[in-house]
Amino acid sequence: MIIRKAFKFELMPNGEHIRKLKQFCGCSRFVFNQALAWQKDQYEQDNSIKFSYTKIANLLPTWKKEYDWLKTCHSQVLQQSLKDLESAYRNFFRKQSDFPKFKKKGIKESIRFPQGTKLDENNKRIFIPKIGYIRYRKSQLIVGTIKNVTVSLNCGKWFVSIQTEYEQAEPIHQSNTEIGIDMGISRFATLSNGIYFKPLNIFKQNQLKLRKLQQQLSHKKKFSQNWLKSKRKVSKLHHQIANARKDYLHKISNEISQNHAMIYIEDLKVSNMSKSTKGNQEQQGKNVKAKSGLNKSILDQSWYEFRRQLEYKSYWHGGFVYSVDPKYTSQTCPCCSHVAKENRKTQANFECVSCGYKENADLVGALNIFRVGHTRSVCEVNGAVMPSATETHRSELAIN
Repeated sequence: MIIRKAFKFELMPNGEHIRKLKQFCGCSRFVFNQALAWQKDQYEQDNSIKFSYTKIANLLPTWKKEYDWLKTCHSQVLQQSLKDLESAYRNFFRKQSDFPKFKKKGIKESIRFPQGTKLDENNKRIFIPKIGYIRYRKSQLIVGTIKNVTVSLNCGKWFVSIQTEYEQAEPIHQSNTEIGIDMGISRFATLSNGIYFKPLNIFKQNQLKLRKLQQQLSHKKKFSQNWLKSKRKVSKLHHQIANARKDYLHKISNEISQNHAMIYIEDLKVSNMSKSTKGNQEQQGKNVKAKSGLNKSILDQSWYEFRRQLEYKSYWHGGFVYSVDPKYTSQTCPCCSHVAKENRKTQANFECVSCGYKENADLVGALNIFRVGHTRSVCEVNGAVMPSATETHRSELAIN
């Protein structure tokens, strides 16, 4: 099977490298905005016109003649910028994202090179076309053939993301155990074997500090030097929060995917669960403050990212991830299968009104998820039901 991986490292560019990287980012941003403006003008004249990468790519030579400084940038960087716009349009028409917006300087600065890059492993350097060799902090071994390289700027530091591709034999998982996982707020993840992981709540830990920094930013004159300094402090704290959360998720997902061949997890609609309940002028929302706090906690846990990591890591290890409908899993008694809302009298405790079974509510949910998932997987092996969406996706990856 074919494995695609991305390796991200911090770059150590000198002054000349930084000047060229910023120049390339500016050219890429300019072409993106120029193409978006051109497409909008065409659409206003004729509503039936759709975005065409080939048509806009043919305008690049004209733009290079009109704007001489575009010639200093690598042509593939400009082409990849148009590819990004094409993807943005495609996602919009699929209703997966908002309409493409014009890019602003200093926000999500990045450039991509599909060809021409190479590694100097002995000296820990990477060659970027038209820029030269740049040192990077090599924290792990890069495996596979390089498919593309993305250079990005985040919180004043430059990073390189190297996407590789390599082929390996279909893996066989070292374990033959199954596990059910219940996601929660007080307990981040509870396994059906009784083990649970506490939530990190990294945003909650830094919420007061972040509020103070944002208040300081609001008191500064916009785009002044002091405003830019405060903005960098806010961005740096956001970056630290994101990195801590990502590190925690990777550690837990690694442990679970390596130790269990079959993983059953709730099919939670996180975007729907974290929607605001403010309502409107005609119909005001209920318990808005409490729901706002719950939404903040849900988003701080990153349930969807955790599930995504479990899926691809299990695939790499030869395991499987099954999505289970969470309906009634917290109200069903794992002992007598009695379903009642009264079984869960509090958020943390479960007590069956039929047989008197008592246990932690999150563990009960994990046990029910395991039972439902195991039954479904057995039925799929016997051909009684169709595979789940997750398993279908895994099969497609294996074919590719």
